[in-house]
Amino acid sequence: MMKRAYALVLTIYLATYSTVNAQPYRWQINKSGGISWQVEKNETHKDHIEMSGKFISAVVRYGVNSDQSFFISRDIVWPMLRTIPNNTHASLTRTLGIDIINRIYINKQVVTKEIVNEIVLDGKILVHSTLNDDFVLERTLFPSTDQPVFCEKYVLTNKSDKSISVEIPDINDNVNTNPAEGVDGSYLLNIRSYKHGAFKIKPKESVSFYLSITGTKSGQVSNASDIENELKKRNDFLSFLNENLVLETPDETLNKAFSFAKIRASESIFQTKGGPMHGPGGLSYYAAIWANDQAEYINPFFPYLGYDYGIESALNAYRHFARFMNPDFKPIPSSIIAEGTDIWDGAGDRGDAAMIAYGAARFALSQGNIEIAEELWPLIEWCLEYNKRKLNSNGVVTSDSDELEGRFPAGDANLCTSALYYDALLSASFLGESLAKNKKQVSTYRKQAATLKVNIEKHFGANVMGFETYRYYQGNDKLRAWICIPLTVNIFDRKQATIDALFSPELWTVDGLASQSGDKTFWDRSTLYALRGVFAAGDTKRGLQYLQYYSNRRLLGEHVPYPVEAFPEGGQRHLSAESGLYCRIYTEGLFGIRPTGLSSCTITPQLPGEWTFMSLKNVHGFNNEFDIEVKRESGKIRLTVKSGNTIAFDKLIENGRTCNIKF
Repeated sequence: MMKRAYALVLTIYLATYSTVNAQPYRWQINKSGGISWQVEKNETHKDHIEMSGKFISAVVRYGVNSDQSFFISRDIVWPMLRTIPNNTHASLTRTLGIDIINRIYINKQVVTKEIVNEIVLDGKILVHSTLNDDFVLERTLFPSTDQPVFCEKYVLTNKSDKSISVEIPDINDNVNTNPAEGVDGSYLLNIRSYKHGAFKIKPKESVSFYLSITGTKSGQVSNASDIENELKKRNDFLSFLNENLVLETPDETLNKAFSFAKIRASESIFQTKGGPMHGPGGLSYYAAIWANDQAEYINPFFPYLGYDYGIESALNAYRHFARFMNPDFKPIPSSIIAEGTDIWDGAGDRGDAAMIAYGAARFALSQGNIEIAEELWPLIEWCLEYNKRKLNSNGVVTSDSDELEGRFPAGDANLCTSALYYDALLSASFLGESLAKNKKQVSTYRKQAATLKVNIEKHFGANVMGFETYRYYQGNDKLRAWICIPLTVNIFDRKQATIDALFSPELWTVDGLASQSGDKTFWDRSTLYALRGVFAAGDTKRGLQYLQYYSNRRLLGEHVPYPVEAFPEGGQRHLSAESGLYCRIYTEGLFGIRPTGLSSCTITPQLPGEWTFMSLKNVHGFNNEFDIEVKRESGKIRLTVKSGNTIAFDKLIENGRTCNIKF
């Protein structure tokens, strides 16, 4: 009875807060393509956002103080300025609270009053405020795309009816770090202002000035002076993302959350001496790759976006993991760190070979490039053989832990690893056919997948806390968030009870799924996997309801605008691969894209009952560029797939029907 009452309350709560205009959302979608916080009188709030480029990342802590002035502190990371010991976390990091506005003189006096009126996020941070009631100030904060520089642009406009004198300071502060603490000795940190000096600003006229924060090695030259050019490069990058893999639905919040997620998923790639490495971020994880975050979560997404640098980073990641294949089938390390010069395997075998095989096979198929597929085939083969050798007497895969690395118990064989191995076997069979590999080998992969599916049901299928779902490992008697994993690999034998369990008060919280029933810990990655699986399983009504709630909270709530990693660990950091998982809710959940060859896929559209249409425009993949359009028509849906002027598919079908697409 209590569960029923709680569920009713939660349903009402979700209904109340899942619309774009619902309150109490602090942020609103604006007409210029971002989100805005219109600051009310006496309103105070602080938040943090991570922003990255190829040589820098910054967690910017910003907000409005009690006196309505702007608050800023920057935790800036230079991933390629390595510190000692050169381990996973050895990126030079400094906290900088400088605010150049506090050092400006207006009519020979320091600024005495600032009122923040609006803060905008659009892949940059824009802050609109007034100074001394006479000036309008716009700050623009962003990382350089390809320099180790954090950039700040300021535009000061005289809104009074008289000319006012302004003195902007000449800042050129240098710090040389301790050479004993750097892999490459001492590093130079420089904070510098540009376009400084004394100005007489007439009514309605403006003056622009700039601040750069740079970190370099000895002898390294970085051009930080042209911040307008850096702003253009950042805007060009954002424009590319805005124009490719475009989601269109009747829900503007979902469209915008998807658009933002593309930014965070794509910006966090660092140009290391070991090649481009997509890094999670969070002030901890840079110039390194992981079997889960990169090989499993983000890499299969990049082909659909068509982002060349992302695709290059994905291929580079798999090449690094392939270095550790060995004839004795010892585990591939979980992480390759320090620009590719070292490894981390502190949690033992986490099921990493299953993660790598799953991601590499999907990536190779979706990319549609035969040379890349041939290169990755030996890695996929090796990982599949490794998993085969790890099967226990019940025919499921054993491992030391899982991707949560012992934070929660995982037994000696967990559901996640076996489900990923199952999907990898299927993907490998499709890839093997496309590459004309040995027919017996391809057939064996399919047979192994079929057997594993039966074994997953026998070993993991169970009644847990009253739900006919899955136990995460043998002996597990509490519901776990990762029971969603079978749904994401199209194992639907227990879909109804599994979805009921996921959305029950035992697991669902105001921040998504709890990692384990009765625990306050949540990791967004499990919520993102679950939402994708719920749509794939065809429960569009509940899937949409919970997706809207989650998306509004992350995009427009108190901590915005991206999916987060975890809480309480990490303080809800904006780790980047989670944003890739958010996008995969749509590509693989709502639209049901499943690669079946280098030039083919299946699409299983799941159009929610409340919608009349949905589309993905400028989708890349399978060595092609195409649009997917789904429209309600005559009690059914029309699925149209177009590649240029070529119609690859155009039929009236039942919603949820799987359709074969050949390019």
